[in-house]
Amino acid sequence: MTKYDDLTEFLLRLGDSALVHAQRLCEWTGRAPALEEEMGMMNVGLDLVGQARNWYEYAAERIGDGTDADTLAFRRDERAFRNLLLVEQPNGDFAVTMTKQFFYDAWQYHLLTALQHSGDERIAAIATKSLKEVTYHLRRSSQWIERLGDGTDESHQRMEKAIDTVWRFTFEMVEANDSESALASSGVIPSLADLPEQWLATVNDVFRNATLTVPDAPSTFYLSARTGMHTEHLGILLAEMQFLQRAYPDASW
Repeated sequence: MTKYDDLTEFLLRLGDSALVHAQRLCEWTGRAPALEEEMGMMNVGLDLVGQARNWYEYAAERIGDGTDADTLAFRRDERAFRNLLLVEQPNGDFAVTMTKQFFYDAWQYHLLTALQHSGDERIAAIATKSLKEVTYHLRRSSQWIERLGDGTDESHQRMEKAIDTVWRFTFEMVEANDSESALASSGVIPSLADLPEQWLATVNDVFRNATLTVPDAPSTFYLSARTGMHTEHLGILLAEMQFLQRAYPDASW
């Protein structure tokens, strides 16, 4: 398994998280609870695919061996992906999907806000462009959390169950990371030390309005997407997403 420098690994983490989450959203095609929501999820997914391409193109340039964005998306195995464990989890019902969406949106929003001030002009430009989209994503998912949490007894119970299902995977959003600290120390990216607190503050605010309880801080466990240790769900997702490219490598049409 190839190990890249800290910056390339950071770019892959952003690109992989966006792509895998987009793939999960696309699984709702034809299955969403309402046509408007199907269109909404597909639009968010398309935004994320565009963001993933931007991060991948920069990572591919840094790798410099002929790799391109499509290669990074479709030719890497599970252990080479660096996406957040949260986004690879199955969709479950609409409550699970929107809970995952909200946790990811809140993390992305504060991360991109910080990265606008990156010492790397390419990162700053991608972050600035992406933040416009993610601001809408966060507003949309926050509203759904509040509607479902403070809705009927059934919707409230489904939200509580959804939180119990995915909360443990949010530990990656609040854990400190040496490679990101090193990038910040060298001025490549701004310090992300405040990101966990900002993410949790957003979760607290929305959950308060949704009459939902924020669980205790999640604990780190044996899996770690930073080292390619994923849940069993990612391999199945990639098998479907990458099938055509792997079956017909370098095909064009």
